[in-house]
Amino acid sequence: MMTEHSLDLRIDWSDLDRFGHVNNIAYFQYIQAARVSYWEEVGLMHIYNTTNVGPILASTKCDFKKQLHYPGTITVRTSLASTGRTSFTLRHLLIDQAGDVVAEGTDVIVLYDFTTQKKMAVRHVLGDPS
Repeated sequence: MMTEHSLDLRIDWSDLDRFGHVNNIAYFQYIQAARVSYWEEVGLMHIYNTTNVGPILASTKCDFKKQLHYPGTITVRTSLASTGRTSFTLRHLLIDQAGDVVAEGTDVIVLYDFTTQKKMAVRHVLGDPS
């Protein structure tokens, strides 16, 4: 499984809150966009479409380090942090145009068989993740 992925995103006017900076919810939307892009890149969406086994989000977390403002772009760098028997953890670094880390996020993803309604072993779905 691929260990690193990068996604560039535009900060939209609608991402701002009353205080003039990017709202905390938008950070989670950036993380979601990066997570799904990662899933597509490693083939998880293709696997889901052909086997009905796919990823579900078990947990997501974001630590905010610095404000973001409009206009601008950010880069979300996603890496595989760890794998377990039925889950894996993604780490996200949100980086502004100046190269500063503005937030750090983590996701725990469970591989799930939507037909049997059971968790699946990572190695059975994706092979050896190392």
